[in-house]
This record gives sequence, structure tokens and C-alpha cells, in this order.
Amino acid sequence: MRIMAHVAMVMNLDKCIGCHTCSVTCKQTWTNRTGVEYAWFNNVETKPGVGYPRRYEDQRQWKGGWTLDKRGRLVLRSGGRVKRLLSLFSNPDLPGIEDYYEPVTYDYDNLVGAPAGDDIPVARPRSVLTGRPTAITWGANWEDGLGGAPEHAGGDPNLGGELAEKVRFEFEQTFLFHLPRLCEHCLNPACIAACPSGAMYKRVEDGIVLVDQDRCRGWRMCVTACPYKKVYVNHATGKAEKCTFCFPRIEAGQPTVCSETCVGRLRYLGLLLYDADRVGQAAATEDEKDLLDAQRDVLLDPSDPGVIAAARASGIPEDWLEAARRSPVYALIATYRIALPLHPEYRTLPMVWYVPPLSPVLDAVGAAGGDQDDPDHVFAAVARLRIPLEYLANLFTAGDTDLVAGVLMKLTALRSHMRERTLGEAGDEAGLEAVGLTAGEAEDLHRLLAVAKYEDRYVVPAAHKEDAAALTAMENRCPVETSGEPAAAGGRRVMLGLPTLRRHTPGGRA
Repeated sequence: MRIMAHVAMVMNLDKCIGCHTCSVTCKQTWTNRTGVEYAWFNNVETKPGVGYPRRYEDQRQWKGGWTLDKRGRLVLRSGGRVKRLLSLFSNPDLPGIEDYYEPVTYDYDNLVGAPAGDDIPVARPRSVLTGRPTAITWGANWEDGLGGAPEHAGGDPNLGGELAEKVRFEFEQTFLFHLPRLCEHCLNPACIAACPSGAMYKRVEDGIVLVDQDRCRGWRMCVTACPYKKVYVNHATGKAEKCTFCFPRIEAGQPTVCSETCVGRLRYLGLLLYDADRVGQAAATEDEKDLLDAQRDVLLDPSDPGVIAAARASGIPEDWLEAARRSPVYALIATYRIALPLHPEYRTLPMVWYVPPLSPVLDAVGAAGGDQDDPDHVFAAVARLRIPLEYLANLFTAGDTDLVAGVLMKLTALRSHMRERTLGEAGDEAGLEAVGLTAGEAEDLHRLLAVAKYEDRYVVPAAHKEDAAALTAMENRCPVETSGEPAAAGGRRVMLGLPTLRRHTPGGRA
């Protein structure tokens, strides 16, 4: 067992109001520069919708993530070394600028310098890329607030087969929720494995995935390999860029900018302990529907004496162990088991998780003529909610509706219990027992989800300067590297150190 620490995030989608404050503050902090005008390290998508870039979830088209070969081994969906070498200068599996959107500026000089007259001057849009007049026809969230749903939402890759027939895009019958997205900082990142120059790397001390700008050669294989399409190319420098998880703030013990400025207080940051030796095995789980449990099994209980002893032996500081025990992320993912990863079928083992949205379930009970005080009636209504279980399952559980239903039932029981407590009653303990919660656990979960204080939502231990010196002085490896090649150390940011065109496979093979 090789214990390592990882900073992770959980987002409660019930609390996202789609205000885009997180996107704007991230944009101002990280991509307010020439060359990345079109890049949004954090964006908020309206679901159902085709997303940003368009239909990024359709891996039959974009070839992102991992798959299993005939012998059950992890392989990149984008192909092996030979294929990447042959397409080094012409990669066919890349979204075009029209799939993102063409960044624009405006003829501001026309407004400022227009002569006096009867006509009102206008500022026409011009392409930042070409400088020529253009039309604004797409954006990072064109479907926001159902604005494009009738025209575009039917192209959502999660609405395939019979589900497309079930969902009708009519105002009185449709549904929507907001999905904030950023780099998943995966345990088994496909972008790192696909990078020919070794520029993509995963930090040993906290798991954050970054790009070494000095080593990046702009091959763009990382863009293809990332199934979430959260790696961008700076068209001015030709280098890859991506979400940094605000590592300077993390090192100072502060939350990310998107978390700090979130109006809905829906984001949680914390530390997780995991067994690095089991990452490849978990990612290679044969049945896609078992990937969620396999990833949870990789995570370790920070209160277990054996885990604590092994973590100390691995050099994890005491304050980090204390932070892991207080982690709201571990509580939501492993203790209460209500947080789910985005598209686990990509086999990247993402470390940004989501609490799925719960529709107004008591309204559904009343509409069906049921008793709102009867747990059986309430739980049965979960299957008839406005947001189809199949849709949420396609997003978060590789199509397993039972797993999603279990989470929603737990949230429903919690909501019913707290509603009765608010009304001065004893609470719905029968409903809690049906979903495996005690009254005390329900109270704790309610405090965490609804009224958690700042220090309870963000438990981020500060970096240790002595660890940085130690990492500089010794060779370190990528957490999931098994190829036998030592990685080059560079301060606290440890790179894979792989030779050019050698493919590193975090699942365990080169």
C-alpha cells in the first residue's frame, strides 16, 4: 500500500443558480490574456445541452479517456504510440474553434471617435483571431436558461436512445440544471499518458495536474486524450494550458478562486488519502457500472489507525492527516456516499465530484395523489421526478439508475426529516432508517450541505516548505507510474520525466 494525498472538490448541484460568478472570477484570474480568450478553465453549463466545446461527451467522435482492449488492459481511446506519432503534425480528433466559439472584440474606437451626427454609432464585433467582422453564433454556455434548448439540447450525448424520446423540450415539461465544470485532476489522467513531450504532470504532494510550459511543444495530444476537453491551446504561444486548481492559493491553505467566490456556497474542498498502488487496477475494472465503487475503494479512511500509521511512514505531515479527517469531501464521497464522479466510464478516476440535483419530490408525491408522510410514497416518487433518473445516471454512474436513485432517496429522506424538525415535530426517522441514516447522521449531513461555515466547507492544509526542499533533493515518481523510470524532480512540482514519444500509461503499461 502506497498512501498519497490528493486535494479534491465536491459540488452540490442543488445549490447552483447558474450565476457564472465562478467562471468570471476564474477567467479574470487565469485566462485574461492574449491567446486564451476562448478558454474557460471553469464554465457553468446548462443541462440538457451540448456543452462546451460542443458535444465534448461524445467520445466516439473525440476519442477521449481510456478503454479496455480485448485482453482487459487499459489503453488510450485515442490510440497508441504509433498512431500518435503518425498524427503528430495533423491530429484529426480535435474540436475546431467553431466547437468552442470564435472570441470577439468590438469596434470601441468607432464609439469613442465617431463624429457628431444624427446616427447612433455602434461597436460591431470583430474576430480576435482574424481581426475581420464576424457574427456571434456560439458561446461557452449557449443553452443558458433554456435559451437554446429547443434547438440544441436534443444534441446532448446523454440523451441517446429511448431517453431522447422520453424527454420533450416543451416549456411546461422540460427540465434544467446547472453543471459547473473544471479540470477533474484525475487519478488516472489520460492527458498525461498521451503527452509526447512529458509536459503534463501530476504533482506528488497534492495530485494537482499541471503543464510544464517549458517542455510543452504544442502537439495537442492532451486535448484529444482529455475526455472532458479541459485542456486548451494558447493560440499566441502554441502551448497547452488548463485549470491549475489555483495551486498558489492551495499551497497557502486557501480555497480556489471559483470556490471562494461561489455565490451559492455549493463547493467543498478537502484532502483525500488514497492507495496509489490500486489506481491502475480500479481504472481497469471490467464493468463500467462498477467503476464508482472501485474508485471509492481506492480512497482510504483517514481515521483508520493502520492508514494513519502508513501515511506517517509515507511522510504525510500531521496537519495534513488532521485535515483529511476533517475533510468535507471525504464525508460526502465515502461516509455519506452522496457525491458522484462525472462520467466514470471514461476510466480517468476524476477527483471533482457532484451531489446530483433533486427535483421537488414532495410536489411529485402530491401530484400523484400520494401521502407526503409515507416514506414508500416519497421514495416511489423519485422515479417520477422531472429530471429523469436515466439522464443523471448517464452523467454520473455510467448508466446505473439504481445508484442515482439511492443517492436521491437519501437526499429525499434527509429533506423530509429536516422539514418535520423545522415544523417542531420529531422527524422522519423511519425514512432515515430506510436509507441507512441515523438522526444524528442526518443532522450532521444537513449542517454540511445546508449551513456549513467557511472553515467546514474548505479544509485545505497549507504546504510545507521543508517538503519542497525534500522533493527537490530526491527523485519522485508520478503517483501511478509503474514503468520503472524515475521522474525528474522540480521543486514541489514533479514531472513524469519520460523521454519524447514514450507513452506513459498510468494504468501500468508503457
